[in-house]
Amino acid sequence: MPYRRSSIWGFFPPLTPAVKYLILICSGIFVFQLLFRPEWFVLLGLTPALFWRGFIWQPVTYMFLHGGILHISFNMFVLWMFGSALESTWGAGRFLKFYFICGIGAGIVNAAVTPASPIPTIGSSGAIYGLLMAFGILFPEQLIYIWGIIPIKSKYFVVGIGIIEFLTAVSTTNSGIAHFAHLGGMIFGLVYMKWGGWRRSFSARRDEMRYDHDLRVVRDRRRKKEELQDEIDRLLEKAARDGTESLTDEERDRFRRLSAEITELEDGR
Repeated sequence: MPYRRSSIWGFFPPLTPAVKYLILICSGIFVFQLLFRPEWFVLLGLTPALFWRGFIWQPVTYMFLHGGILHISFNMFVLWMFGSALESTWGAGRFLKFYFICGIGAGIVNAAVTPASPIPTIGSSGAIYGLLMAFGILFPEQLIYIWGIIPIKSKYFVVGIGIIEFLTAVSTTNSGIAHFAHLGGMIFGLVYMKWGGWRRSFSARRDEMRYDHDLRVVRDRRRKKEELQDEIDRLLEKAARDGTESLTDEERDRFRRLSAEITELEDGR
């Protein structure tokens, strides 16, 4: 599912740091899986019957295991294609936070739907589907090329795969594919994106309020400075007209205080 992001990127995005390390870790673990027997899948994969009995690490560890070369190849390809675009937009920290929120959320949803299942769920697909949701929200008009041929806007693509996953999840049993995990990843991705949008709006509003406050402070200082300057000008006019001897001691002290206050206002601007 390649897409065209810009004339610089062409058909494929650059490989960003966090995405690169996720791919390397998943690939390394997959090679380890090939070399050793996978009985430990039941411990590190997300086995609902065990998770609800206290195996609380499983919603994290299951994301790094994969069931075959096609499984890991597809997930890593989509991670590269869409994860790199998100990391370039957000930065590595926020991208990784989003990735794990979607992946862990997807696993918990799957475990909640099948709480007594002894069959482990493995793979990063839940997190990947969350990335697809985020991409569709951030870049709704971006064209995605299905099978590298059929163009479709990302917003329609995301809606389409969401509908397909929902219909498949409610109509298919024992397919060997954790459709509810896919849906869970998309749901957590959607909720996080909406919350993130609210947070950005709140931050923007807070910045606007801070700007208004700073603007009022500047205006108050300017008005105060003008008032002080008017009084200084009156004293200077008197001294110029009648001589400095005409100023009383009180007026001289007043002149010095006014000058000091204006200096403080200028230093504080």
